Amino acid sequence: MIQSMTGYGKTVIQLPTKKISIEIKSLNSKNLDLNTRMPSMYREKELSVRKLIASKLIRGKVDFSLYMEITGEETSTQINTTVVKQYIKQLKDVVDGDDTEMLKMAVRMPDALTTEREEIDENEWKDIAKVIDSSLEKIEQYRLDEGQTLEADFVNRVNSISNLLEDVIAMDPDRIDGVRERLTKGIADIKEKVDENRFEQELVYYIEKFDITEEKVRLKNHLDYFQKALKSEDSNGKKLGFISQEMGREINTIGSKSNYAPMQKLVVQMKDELEKIKEQLLNVL
Repeated sequence: MIQSMTGYGKTVIQLPTKKISIEIKSLNSKNLDLNTRMPSMYREKELSVRKLIASKLIRGKVDFSLYMEITGEETSTQINTTVVKQYIKQLKDVVDGDDTEMLKMAVRMPDALTTEREEIDENEWKDIAKVIDSSLEKIEQYRLDEGQTLEADFVNRVNSISNLLEDVIAMDPDRIDGVRERLTKGIADIKEKVDENRFEQELVYYIEKFDITEEKVRLKNHLDYFQKALKSEDSNGKKLGFISQEMGREINTIGSKSNYAPMQKLVVQMKDELEKIKEQLLNVL
């Protein structure tokens, strides 16, 4: 079953003194392009978070955000009393003023506030890790749901190409007869006597150059293979991309060999369907 690389997952948890929100977004990319945003106090866990995300999401442009909102009385920022008093004293030496105004100025000075680095509470992190897992489950489900939509679209377009191929196969005898007729008429028009055996040999050789039997067989095989690959357990957008390239090669060859306007119209329709498949494959994991 295929998966889309587009996805979104968000989970929120309320801890005793803070609210933690985990948000994961992903878009299509050739490889894994992972960006993380999290408070400095959790930075030591970043590597393990990256490894977890990489193992789950595999590929895509992924943005991971951990937001923290303090909801209790806890704070890691303290007033550096000694420094603030020293600033006030220096300010009073320069100018007379209200003590409140002096204090407002002093706390804006460098080093007036100090922030102590908090140590991670491992029990708290276990709760946060569960929230990360929950967000990953949500984005994976989102990707699966999007993948089902893409799969239905692929099946419809592959069936459309297959039906157009059947039309090509059905009109191929008329095309060959038309080529034979044009050549025969061309010889008759120049009113030249020709060796009938030699003419027939040249005619067979010429018609063989326009023969598309192999291309028809290969294209049908590629269409069947594409359908089977869609149903595989693993989502493999790159493999489907390779198959679509082979499909395009056969369709192009049929178009160049056809030399027959009705068949070329069908080829244009097949190309249109294939281009839409290729565009959507960019979103497949």
